[in-house]
Amino acid sequence: MQNPFFEPSSLPYQLPPFADVRDEHYRPAFDAGFAQQLEEIAAITAQPGTPTFDDTIAPLEASGAILGRVGHVFFALSSSDTTPFLDELEAEIAPRWAAHSDAIELDPALYARIAHLHEHPDASWTPEQSWVVEQWHLRMTLAGAALDEASTTRLKALNQRLATLTTTFDQQLQADTNDLAVVVDTAEELDGLSAGDIASAAQAAADRGLDDKHLITLPLFSGHPWLSQLTNRALRQRVMEASLARGTRGNAHDNRAVILEIVALRAERAALLGFPTHAHVVTADATAKTPEAVDAMLSRLAPAAARNAQAEAADLQALVDEAGEDYALASWDWAFWTERLRTARYDVDTQALKPYFPAERVLQDGVFAAATQIYGVTFAERDDLHGYHPDVRVFEVHDADGSEVGLYLLDLYTRDSKRGGAWMNPLISQNRLLDQPTVVMNNLNVPKPPAGSPTLLTFDETNTLFHEFGHALHGLFAIVGYPSVAGTNVPRDFVEFPSQVNEMWMLWPGIVEQYARHVETGEPIPADVLERIRATETFDQGHATSEYLAAALLDQAWHTLAPGESVDDVAAFERAALERVGLLLDTVPTRYSSGYFQHVFSGGYSAAYYSYIWSEVLDADTVQWFQEHGATRESGQRFRERLLGVGGSKDPLEAYRDFRGRDADLAPLLTRRGLE
Repeated sequence: MQNPFFEPSSLPYQLPPFADVRDEHYRPAFDAGFAQQLEEIAAITAQPGTPTFDDTIAPLEASGAILGRVGHVFFALSSSDTTPFLDELEAEIAPRWAAHSDAIELDPALYARIAHLHEHPDASWTPEQSWVVEQWHLRMTLAGAALDEASTTRLKALNQRLATLTTTFDQQLQADTNDLAVVVDTAEELDGLSAGDIASAAQAAADRGLDDKHLITLPLFSGHPWLSQLTNRALRQRVMEASLARGTRGNAHDNRAVILEIVALRAERAALLGFPTHAHVVTADATAKTPEAVDAMLSRLAPAAARNAQAEAADLQALVDEAGEDYALASWDWAFWTERLRTARYDVDTQALKPYFPAERVLQDGVFAAATQIYGVTFAERDDLHGYHPDVRVFEVHDADGSEVGLYLLDLYTRDSKRGGAWMNPLISQNRLLDQPTVVMNNLNVPKPPAGSPTLLTFDETNTLFHEFGHALHGLFAIVGYPSVAGTNVPRDFVEFPSQVNEMWMLWPGIVEQYARHVETGEPIPADVLERIRATETFDQGHATSEYLAAALLDQAWHTLAPGESVDDVAAFERAALERVGLLLDTVPTRYSSGYFQHVFSGGYSAAYYSYIWSEVLDADTVQWFQEHGATRESGQRFRERLLGVGGSKDPLEAYRDFRGRDADLAPLLTRRGLE
C-alpha cells in the first residue's frame, strides 16, 4: 500500500498531502512509526564507548520521522475535523502513544548516556546544544527514568490509563456539547441578534436536519457570546444552564467519574516521581518553579478581582432596577446588562461594532498587515495547496527580503466535527538538523454565515484571531537547530506570552483604522468610537479576572491534592475550592467548570491554567515597551530576533531579559486589570 506518511511530503514546505490520506493509512503508519523509533533508540544505546552529543542527542532528536508525520496530521484532524473512525482510533492510539513515550523516556540505558552528558558537558557545545542536553535530562528525570523497576512498571500503567482517560474526557465533552446545543423554534425568540447571527443559527440547524429551526451551538467556555444581545431572558437562561451542565448530567457523556480517576492517578504518579503533588511535577520545568509561587500570585490578585466583580454586579443590578425589571441579576444576565452599561457609560456597544469587523478585512488588513508592518513578513494565498477541509485556507509567508518563512493554515469556522475553543497547531517545525521547513495552523470557532453573506466577527473573536496568530508567528519565526526546541516548544507558563503580545495590534493606532471598516460603506471605524473603546480597558475587568482566576485556582485545587486524598463529589469540591479563595460568585461562574475544563483534563494545561495570567505579566510589560519605542520595524525586529526567533532553544526568562533589558514588572498588569 502506498502510504503518504512513509516518506516526507513532496508538496511545497512538506505540507501534508491531506487529499491522499485515507483512514486505512493511519494504523500502518502508527505501527511503522512506533517500531522505527524504537529501533533508532536501540541503535543509540548500543553505541560503545563514552557518549557524545553526536552519537546520542543528535540521533535521538532525529528519530521518529514517520511517527512525527502521522501524529501531527492525526491529532490535528481529531481536534479540527474528527469522524467516528478517528475518535475510535484515538481511543486506541492514546495509550499506545503513552506506552511508546515511556519506552523511550524511561529507557535506563538512554538515560545513563544523557545523564553522563549532563554531568560532563563539552566545552565545544553551542549554547543551544547545552540547553538541549539539559532539557532532555530534566524531561527524562521528571518522566521517572531514575525509578526502580517496580515503580517504573506502575508508572507505565498509570501513563497508559491516563492517556485513555484524557481521550475519553475530550470525546465525551464534545458529544455533550453537541447534544446540549440549544434548539430555538422561532426567529422571534432570537430578538437582539443581528440578521447575520440569526442566519448563522438557521444554517447550524439546517446542517443538523432541523428544518425551520435555529440552533445555538456552545463555545468551550461558560456562557455564550450571544448572551450580551439576546433580549429573551428565558432563552439566555437556557443557554447558560446548558453550558454549565456539560459533562455532569448523569448521562453517557458524564465526565465526573473520569475527572476523579484522572486526579487520583496524577497524584499517585507524582508520588512515584518523588513529588508532593501533580502541581509540583508540572511547575518543576516551568518558569514558576513551584505551585507555591503560583498560589502566591493568584492569591494576591483574587481578593481585588472579587471586590471589583461585586462592585460591578451592584452597578448592573442598579441598571436592571432602573429599567423596571423585577429580578435579581443572574449569571445569564451579566453580559446582557454589561453591554447596556458599557453603552450608557462609554457609548460603546461592542455588538454594534460587528459590521466594522468583516473577517476577510480583519485577516488581510489587520492581522497580516500588522505582521508586515512590525516584522516585514508578507502573506500570499496558495489556492493550489489544500488543507483537510474545504474551509481551510493556505497562505505562503515570505520575509522582507523575499526569502521563504513557511506556510500558515487558517480554519476559521465552527462545525460539529471540531472541538470548541481556538488554538494553534504546528504541522512541521523548522530545525536545521533535519532541514525541515515550517507549517503552522490556527483554528477558531466562528459561526459560518449562509453562502454569499460576509463573515462578521465580534470584538472578542477579532481579539482571538490576533491572539492565535501570535502563536502562529512564534512557530513561524523560531529558527533553531534541533526539533525538541523548535517553534512553540517552551514552558507552558511562557507559551501564551507571544500570543498575548500580538493582541496589542488589534487596537493599535494606525493599524485598527486600516482594517476596522464598515462592511457596506468601507468607512473606517470612527476615531471617537476607538477612543471610547480604549477608555473601557478596565471596564468589566472584575468579572473577567474573577472568572479566569476561579478556573486557574480550581485547576490548582484539583492538582494539589495529595496521593490518597479522596474526593467523592465533584460539584461540592468545586464549590469548596472557589469559596476558599473568595471566588464562589453566583453571578460570575468560573470560566471553565470541572465537567468541561478541557484545558486541564485533556488539553495539556493540567496544573498550568495559571499560565495565561503568569504570561500576561510579561505581555503587559512588553506592551509598555512597545508604547515607549513605537510599532516600528526596528522594535519588531528586536522582539522577533531576541524572543520569538529563539523558540525553545534557551531559557525563556533569559530570552526575555535579553529583549527587555530586565525582568518583567508586575505593575503594568495590575494597571491593565484595574487591580492596583
